[in-house]
Amino acid sequence: MGKKRRFSAAFKAKVALEAVRGEKTIAQLSSEFGVHGNQIRQWRRQLLDEVPKIFTDSRKRSEKDSEELTAELYRQIGQLKVELDWLKKKLQCSVEQKRDSVEADNKQIPVTRQCELLGIARSTYYYKPKPMSELNLRLMRLIDEQYTRTPMYGVPRMTAWLNRQGYGVNHKRVERLMRLMGLQAVYPKRRLTVASNNPKGRVPRACPWVNVRGGDTVVKW
Repeated sequence: MGKKRRFSAAFKAKVALEAVRGEKTIAQLSSEFGVHGNQIRQWRRQLLDEVPKIFTDSRKRSEKDSEELTAELYRQIGQLKVELDWLKKKLQCSVEQKRDSVEADNKQIPVTRQCELLGIARSTYYYKPKPMSELNLRLMRLIDEQYTRTPMYGVPRMTAWLNRQGYGVNHKRVERLMRLMGLQAVYPKRRLTVASNNPKGRVPRACPWVNVRGGDTVVKW
């Protein structure tokens, strides 16, 4: 008994299309492709039966895709509304307040999306500031005590005093700590006005268009 021949789907479609065209007889197609005439008739009938289903399935797929797209759009609109309502409550806040506004247990808006809406990096939310070191606390206490005794000490003199006390600190640390404490040296400021015989009184030194010469005010144009 001979081995049964197997044909690929592409070959069957090609033969069936030739049979549907009707340009050649079944006998001619059988001789050309080496397939029995009854087999060709069966493939032609199968092709004609399946054509209406192709268009029906295509329409069903199109309707299904449209329904899925509509459902996805409604889902996105609902998500955007939830995010907008949430964001309205969090506007006009500082960075610290925005960090505190992030709701880790909010299941509708993840933490990453909340950070994007608030305009802060996700690392900013997870950042935990380091507590002040013992050395800095001790230096701040010493600076405060010395500043109370000598308020004219600025960063250079306060740095020199701390080094004499045995604390090897540089001026950058002292400047940062004094700025953090709101301390600034008290000393006479530069005079911003000069005396003149002008009836209007003292003339600002910083005005480039005014020159005081021999008691007279000369305006530079």
